Amino acid sequence: MADSDDELSLSTSTLDALKSFYAERDARAREFERLAAAAQEQREALAAGEPLSMSVFTEDWDKSQFWYSDETATHYAKQLLDGAGPDMTVVVVSAPSVFVQLKNLVNKDKAEGKPVPKILLLEHDNRFAVFKEEFVFYDFMHPIRLPAHLKGTADRVIVDPPFLSEDCQTKAALTVRWLSKPVVSSEEKDAYRVIVSTGERMEKLITGKLYKSLGVKTTDYEIVHAAELGNEFYCYANFAGEKAGWGWRNEEDR
Repeated sequence: MADSDDELSLSTSTLDALKSFYAERDARAREFERLAAAAQEQREALAAGEPLSMSVFTEDWDKSQFWYSDETATHYAKQLLDGAGPDMTVVVVSAPSVFVQLKNLVNKDKAEGKPVPKILLLEHDNRFAVFKEEFVFYDFMHPIRLPAHLKGTADRVIVDPPFLSEDCQTKAALTVRWLSKPVVSSEEKDAYRVIVSTGERMEKLITGKLYKSLGVKTTDYEIVHAAELGNEFYCYANFAGEKAGWGWRNEEDR
């Protein structure tokens, strides 16, 4: 019997591997339950018309997720909505904290009987599928792998590329160009708005190459994130002024 017991016993390394496997499985199950509860909370808030919050969407820094402060996200959202009518489309690319505040403002306007534009979130994180038809899965590695009907429909766009690399920034810019509505008249040019919110070190690439033809320049708006970031962020845009809440950062642009 002793020999049989020895044959059936597991080595310490095997036991450790099993413990690790079960611990990971349990952790995944708990995370799934947490996300399901968070999604349900947001669905209930949406149904009740209550203000939405980013608090249930935990940042994943490994995925380069850094939410803006409510103040910054709301300011961006207001600039996207300013002068936007019901025949216009506002698209948020990889900036879900801005979209949440945009959604809050649109819901408020709807409740007051005001006409509102169509809004869309392009995002890689499927947790935001809670927004249903307003959510479109987006992977910057495939910048135009998007529903064909979205091409050339965006009147206002904000993009926050997930990574501070030339490849990511270039692909995100391709997405913005693909989405943007062709501007023909001076009236359409005045109405079209694009905001690029990304690192200071991307300035030459953003203003000197990728968005130069769209009139994008560096603004002096001070971006605040909910969590502290080591990288300095700049707001780049094709518009400025007192109403926008920012001017041009560089002397030659003023």
